[in-house]
Amino acid sequence: MRAHRPTRAAEHDAPPPHARQARHPLPARLARAAVFAALLVVCAAVAALNAMAQAPRAPSGAQRAVVVMTVNGAIGPASADFIVRTLAHAAQQHAQLAILQLDTPGGLDTSMRQIIKAILASPVPVATFVAPSGARAASAGTYIAYASHIAAMAPGTNLGAASPVQLGIGGGGGAPTPAATPGAAPGAAPGAIPGATPGAIPGAPPGAAPTAAPEAKPDDNASTEARKVMHDAAAYIRGLAQLRGRNAVWAERAVREAVSLSASEALDQHVIDLIALDPADLARKLDGHEVTTAAGTVRLATANAPLVYVAPDWRNRFLSIVADPNVALILLTIGIYGLFFEFANPGFVLPGVAGGICLLIGLFAMQLLPINYAGLGLVMLGLACLVAEAFLPTFGVLGFGGIVAFAVGALMLINTDVPGYGIPVPLIAGLALGGAAFVAAVSTVALRARRRPVVTGSEAMVGSIGQVIDDGLKPERPSAAAALAQPPGAASQAASASALASGWALVHGERWRVACAVPLAAGSRVRVTAREGLLLSVAPLEETPPLPVKRGRWGRKNANEQQAHEAHQGGHP
Repeated sequence: MRAHRPTRAAEHDAPPPHARQARHPLPARLARAAVFAALLVVCAAVAALNAMAQAPRAPSGAQRAVVVMTVNGAIGPASADFIVRTLAHAAQQHAQLAILQLDTPGGLDTSMRQIIKAILASPVPVATFVAPSGARAASAGTYIAYASHIAAMAPGTNLGAASPVQLGIGGGGGAPTPAATPGAAPGAAPGAIPGATPGAIPGAPPGAAPTAAPEAKPDDNASTEARKVMHDAAAYIRGLAQLRGRNAVWAERAVREAVSLSASEALDQHVIDLIALDPADLARKLDGHEVTTAAGTVRLATANAPLVYVAPDWRNRFLSIVADPNVALILLTIGIYGLFFEFANPGFVLPGVAGGICLLIGLFAMQLLPINYAGLGLVMLGLACLVAEAFLPTFGVLGFGGIVAFAVGALMLINTDVPGYGIPVPLIAGLALGGAAFVAAVSTVALRARRRPVVTGSEAMVGSIGQVIDDGLKPERPSAAAALAQPPGAASQAASASALASGWALVHGERWRVACAVPLAAGSRVRVTAREGLLLSVAPLEETPPLPVKRGRWGRKNANEQQAHEAHQGGHP
């Protein structure tokens, strides 16, 4: 039986193979990509469900833990990030208490307010514990203690001195006006003894005539900005004291007069709630206390609660290193120098990569710190001048200006007096000396390049020594090149009347067409006196008088003339 074969018309009507493939809804590659994406989604969902199943459930009652976090040193971006993240984690774990063990000389205003906002919004009670013995909660630490639900101190500790200047939020320009002493008579001068008669002389017998007190004059040096900062800080800590029911009068004195208290004095004046020896002792003493948080009233059951100590992770440690003003300034300097070396020597890659990373990290650290933008501009201008010294050698002018701008900018870079956030003068001096060494090295290289002999171009040929080859230099009819070959100082008539000898010579291992005023035999040594295109004008070396040895701008011989002089001396032993 013969198989049926399609007719030519059927073959003509059938669609081509590529048209049949186009009818499929998805190409093969796209279908495989869709399957792979679906598998990824399924795997991600399974992983999420597994993580949710393994997540620890919140224990109830006394089983809930007490989170303990320790902060030592100045309050800054790193410590603020650590406290905020720890409080959020404690809320997720349903901890019943968070203890902040604090030892700080103060800190930045922005970081302090970030911590206080987290404490006020925390559903977990926060107990600020100034410990161990010998620790302090000065400046920003006092604000944090007042904002906490519970304030406690260890024996031998102190808190206070919360003036705005120490907080690093500006100010200055005169001492703040002290507040009136509580209990003093109305209208008495600030700091008057409670119960004393206004205007009475201390130590005088009763009934003595009071002396009129001089009229108080406002501090002429106190600026409006300083007073605004002082009043804002006083109102802030007074509001925190009223929120927690603590001594608001002393809190305002701590701001305006920078007074401090010991642990026992703070307990007597109702600044803190209790004194404890360590976090475990504090947890035992807080058992049964009722605390009002953002989530409502909480009754603590911390007698047998486990203590969970939380340490800073790699992110907090990285921020604590980067947020150091000294490290930030060094990173900026290394970044600028690294990029300069990469641009000056393309292809090394490592200086450019390291410089870019250090520059970006340094700029990131600057935006975390209270910087003075004028100082930052001077630092960047100084570094730019140091780099420009390498590309536009001014023999130290740009470099010296860059060093001065860098040093002045570094001194005024950090706009705060908070301890631990100043840039020490020895570090600035070291970086400035490094910049000076860089300028000296660039200037030395520039001077050496200026003294280096010319090795390319037509100037490199003048003064070179060659040797006549082939049949020597034979006379020809005078031409325009006769004037070029004539020694300097000769009359133009003699140049046009003299015969011109031309031929070939070997100069620097190359064959050159040369012209000379006199015929020369093959093997004669000649010195190049000028060049015009591909024609060299030469003179016999034996008849050429010694060239005067000139000295360059920096006291050394001109390289080409020195070479010709040495060659001439070699021809005349």
